[in-house]
Amino acid sequence: MMKIGVIGAGSWGTTLANLLAKAGHRVTLWAYEDDLALRIAESRVNDLYLPGVTLAPSLACTSRLREAVEGSQLLLLVSPSQVMRHVLLELAAFLPDGCLLVSAAKGIENGTLMTMSEVLEEVLGPEVAQRCAFLSGPSFAREVADEKLTAVAVAAQSPEVAKKVQEVFSTEYFRVYTNQDVMGVEIGGALKNVIAVAAGVSDGLGYNHNSRAALITRGLVEIARLGVAKGAQEATFYGLAGMGDLVLTCTGDLSRNRSVGVALGQGRSLDDILNHMHMVAEGVKTTESAYQLAQKLGISMPITEQMYLILYAGKDPQDAVSALMRREPRAEDA
Repeated sequence: MMKIGVIGAGSWGTTLANLLAKAGHRVTLWAYEDDLALRIAESRVNDLYLPGVTLAPSLACTSRLREAVEGSQLLLLVSPSQVMRHVLLELAAFLPDGCLLVSAAKGIENGTLMTMSEVLEEVLGPEVAQRCAFLSGPSFAREVADEKLTAVAVAAQSPEVAKKVQEVFSTEYFRVYTNQDVMGVEIGGALKNVIAVAAGVSDGLGYNHNSRAALITRGLVEIARLGVAKGAQEATFYGLAGMGDLVLTCTGDLSRNRSVGVALGQGRSLDDILNHMHMVAEGVKTTESAYQLAQKLGISMPITEQMYLILYAGKDPQDAVSALMRREPRAEDA
């Protein structure tokens, strides 16, 4: 059994912390909000991000970052991707030697256009990067919290690190597969959120299954195209961290990113939508990074481009659909 710190008490961080605690590990969950940490410790429920789920009695919770990090053999990083760098800079001073790091964040940093593995290496150094792993795949927090059968992938540069993380996280209802394609697993996890927003827009406009299937399929082409340009293996995008996560996020009612898209398609403004959400929809900010990264690398990503124009240039969603459907005819594999 390991001493584990979980950094980020959103729905996914809380769910994974609970999974690990129930498996017998000594787990401390870090919450940014002082009052939330106190309520979790007293009531055994994260009423803000995971209401209705009773947490393991052994799961500790704190709002002091150092308390969650010091002495840990494994740190699970579940902060939103856009604040990951800030959190890493804070914890770097008391990161234990030899500690394994597992990132479960899905996004691309705005401005730098870095994936989380690139941010981790830049902040903590290449030696620590060798001890990092990246967890991704089709996994709604609520379903995992309810112990519904789930399969995910964990990628690491080191096969030994991936195998160790697999052993730590695997349970009778949470199956973990190893993978050595860190970039592919990260790009799949980040970009599926962009396509999920697009699928939601399609649903919000009143289009149906044909349209959604087309978006998922052509969206996967865009994801793989960008991933390969970043050095990923194309086969990764047909696995759990690619197609698996994409299908779930584009079709499931629990998808925050799809919900944002549905509301956009129904005519609500982005500001109004986000002001009424207390959880993060990573796809909104990742759309900006993905669009800019595609431009930088010279990659054609028409769905991503139209989503960027909807989110950041005020383009009417119906006009974006028309722009996609009226593109120059081409071969499917072009």
